[in-house]
Amino acid sequence: MFEAFEVGPFLIWTRLVFMLLGIWLSVEFFLRLARSANLSLSDFQEHPWRYTLTFALAGRLFAILAEYRVYLKDPLQMIFITDGRFSFLGGAIGIGTVLFFATKNQRSTFLQWLDVLLPAACFGLFFGWLGSFFSGQAYGNPTDMFWGVSYELMSVRYTVPIHPVQLYYALFYFFLTFLLLVIRKKAKRVGAETLCGIFFASLATFIFESFRGDFGIPVFATRMDFVLMIILFLSLGIFAAVELKVSERAMLVYQATLLLVFTVYVFLRPHLPFATFQLRFSQLLAILAILATTVYVVIHRRKYPHL
Repeated sequence: MFEAFEVGPFLIWTRLVFMLLGIWLSVEFFLRLARSANLSLSDFQEHPWRYTLTFALAGRLFAILAEYRVYLKDPLQMIFITDGRFSFLGGAIGIGTVLFFATKNQRSTFLQWLDVLLPAACFGLFFGWLGSFFSGQAYGNPTDMFWGVSYELMSVRYTVPIHPVQLYYALFYFFLTFLLLVIRKKAKRVGAETLCGIFFASLATFIFESFRGDFGIPVFATRMDFVLMIILFLSLGIFAAVELKVSERAMLVYQATLLLVFTVYVFLRPHLPFATFQLRFSQLLAILAILATTVYVVIHRRKYPHL
């Protein structure tokens, strides 16, 4: 693997090159999409450092959370950015968070910005995963397939061929970027790119994470957990559809009922005879992302029927 290469007296990390290239091209892509959608870039021009710092801090924070075992052993490593650990997805989520609050005082809605941010983020993730492949980060588990790759790195715990999960992700996000552009041309309502992008990205994450061989945050879940989760989000969507037709008292009763049901379940869950299975935390987040995005797009389209 070409983990690094020398240019004169300097040692250049390949992952850093791909990361910087991805940031540069995705930002250019994002600005072009925003202009084509007639979205105002005034907030970026007035507060450029707000977005830059948020992107950097959020990307670093998500990278630390993903490798929390390393940083728990040596917390001082968190402040040393020379280890090169950075999450492009975390940075994109940080930008999305700033946009969420910024759009409260704008004519454009947050979902309109998400339709622009998502294709650009997918394009940047393509380069980010290529960098992870060359650096041996987020590696896969052993395989006997002919496309398996081998690493000679201390950070990779396998010496046998393993799944090139990073390439799976990179190719997926490359094609998803172009798919979202096609959807963008044919979509008649706001939110089509966001809904399709989150759905396909979450589905791919749930599948590809099963091929990961590095350490991750384990989550033990039951089928009933997912049933209740789906019921919760469906009920939120239904309630949002009739929100304007119910009284304030009915809203309080609804919220109290939900809180009571899920509180009781949390306390009874350890004593219920449900079989558990292990997931990676990213797989759980992928499921939540699909449900939350669906509810949000439905609510947004009801609130802004003209968009």
